[in-house]
Order: sequence, then structure tokens, then C-alpha cells
Amino acid sequence: MKKTIVIVSASTGYGHNQVAGALKLEFEEKGYKAVIVEPLKEVSKSLDMLVSDGYKILATLMPKMYGTIYKISNNETMNKPVAKIFIKALKDKIEEIVNFENASMIISTHPLLVDVISSLKGDGVLEIPFLSIVTDFLPHQSYISENVDAYLVGSSYTKNGIVARGISPDKVYCYGIPIKRIFREDVVTEKKEDIFTILLMGGSMGVSSIKKALKNLLNIEDKLKIIVVCGNNDTLKNSLDEKYGEYIPNKYIEILGFTDKIPELMELSDVIITKPGGLTVTEALTKNIPMIIPYFIPGQEEENAEVLVNAGAAIKVDSVKELDEVVGVLMNDPSKIKWLKQNMKEMSKEHSIEKTINLCLELMEEYKPFRETIKDAN
Repeated sequence: MKKTIVIVSASTGYGHNQVAGALKLEFEEKGYKAVIVEPLKEVSKSLDMLVSDGYKILATLMPKMYGTIYKISNNETMNKPVAKIFIKALKDKIEEIVNFENASMIISTHPLLVDVISSLKGDGVLEIPFLSIVTDFLPHQSYISENVDAYLVGSSYTKNGIVARGISPDKVYCYGIPIKRIFREDVVTEKKEDIFTILLMGGSMGVSSIKKALKNLLNIEDKLKIIVVCGNNDTLKNSLDEKYGEYIPNKYIEILGFTDKIPELMELSDVIITKPGGLTVTEALTKNIPMIIPYFIPGQEEENAEVLVNAGAAIKVDSVKELDEVVGVLMNDPSKIKWLKQNMKEMSKEHSIEKTINLCLELMEEYKPFRETIKDAN
């Protein structure tokens, strides 16, 4: 009988579900059954909308408020009331899902679900291994629980942050945030154009700061190609199409909406200008394309930027008004791009989806429920 892995996620942004999807495909390739579930959607549409739409509204329209909430909740005392709400709402549903699927393992790609699963394990209700995937580069308090059997993280910085909060280093594995296999493959067959190419992005929601960034980049006098990805923001795309649809001397501008061609676009570009979501960062690290960060959502993305800059794997600018200057330096000094690429390679050297899958298989093979461990000790 096939072993079943239950992967629980939530729709705040694009990344958590993408990580779940990437893992599901890898498990299925190995002959295992993997099921992705969003417990919030199954329990309460109103609570799901509050979480997913609330995140979208705060992150895009009130980012400072979002950052404040993130920081306030990033300690054990303030995080407990939030955890209790989700435990009460989701505990029975997650237990039901695990039992229905006869799961051999449970994986969470979202921090709001960690305390719920940890509570079930602490009560002895779930006696299967639990892997928590930290989808950002510094861990929020909501990820931290002694009942997590293993953590999957994107960098040594992340591991150090988890260990500093009291988790054993033996439980934390720097195998990288799981991403689609296509990012680990060479997908471009044609030769890259002999023109400096910038990939300008703003996440799945398409942050409006892209407008100012593009306007500033056009100050560069050299020949330049700019590929703009607006994500799901149709208003942004239509606005840019209207403004930059006509020929601009010495500049080649391609404006896209949502696209599944990001791996190819990364290979064809010299640098990426983007906000530092955990998934985008991991994809860029894998493709080894230097990052310039002119905007971010306060909170986890702000911390991601800090980690990347400290590792020499990205350049952060304080304002989009500085982009033309920074890009100009990189265009005229290839050694700086080479330096960034080397640091990115160092940061991601341990990343391996194969190691991640093997870790899960080992956990399922070796796992002993708490009660069995006590029995063996006696």
C-alpha cells in the first residue's frame, strides 16, 4: 500500500501553495501519494477570506500596518492568542484529514498551521512525523514548536534563527525551499541577446512600485532590454501598455501579465529587480541571477532582504530613484555581477530537493510515536 503524505497550506500570497505543489510532484515521481489540503477553506470560508484577503489588503494597501502586526506577533507571548484561534478552528479538521487519508506524514508550508499540528502531536492524537517548511529566510515565532520533528529552511541564517529560539540544530535542514523542477533545469535553447537585460517583477500581486522603477530605469542612456512581469495585476499591465506601448529609442520593453515563463526569463536576463518573497528568492538563487531589491512588504520580506544583503547575494536600494545608478554600475563592471553570483551559489550550495524527499522518507521509516518511545525505554 502506498504511503500518503498530507501537505497542508494556505492562500496568503502565491508561494505557500507553490511550495506544496512542487513537493507533491516530487513525491508522486517517487511513487508516493501526496495530498494538498487547505484546512482554512474546508472549515470556514469567512475565516479563509479573512486570512487570505486580509493579507492581500494589508500587504498591498497598508504595508506599514502589516509590518507592525508582523513584528508585534513575532514573540511567544503575543503569538499565543493568535495560535489559540487557529488551534480551536482547525484542530478537528486536520485530525479528520490525516485519519481519512491514513497519512504516514504531515508537512506544513504555512506558519499559521504549525501550532495546530503541534497541538495534535502534543496531545498524542497525531503519531506521524511532522515537517515544517519555513518559506522565508528569518523565522517568525509562529514557526517555532518543540513538536515539529524537522524543519526545512532556505539558508544557514534561517537555521541559526530557529536554533536561537530553542530548537535543536539536529532538527533543522538547510536543503532549500522546494520549488518547481523546471527552475533546476536549463530551459533556454536560443542564445541570449547581446544586450543587457533586466527582469522587473513585483510578485504575484504586481506591486504598483513597478511603475516608478520602470520610469527610473529609462534614465539609463545605454541600450537596454526590460522585461516587466505584472503578475495578476491587470490594472498595472494595462497602464504600462498604454504608457510604453510605443517605440522608445535604445530601449526594448516587453510587458507581461501573469506568466509561467519565469524560469526562461531568468535565464535570459542579467539581473532581476524584485521584491524578496521567499519563493522568488529561492528561484533566483537556483537560477543564479543577481537580485536588486528596491521594494518589499514590511515584515518577512524586509527580513529576507536583510539576509540576502548580509550574504552578498543581493543589492538593496533605499529608493527606486537609485535604480538607474545601481544598474549602470553593474552594466559597466561585470566583476560585480560575478561577485553576486558567487555569493548566491555559496548561499544555495546545500539546496537539494532530492535531500528533502530522502529526509521525509527517512522520517517516515524511522519515526516512532511518543508512546512507543516510552515503551522502548521501559
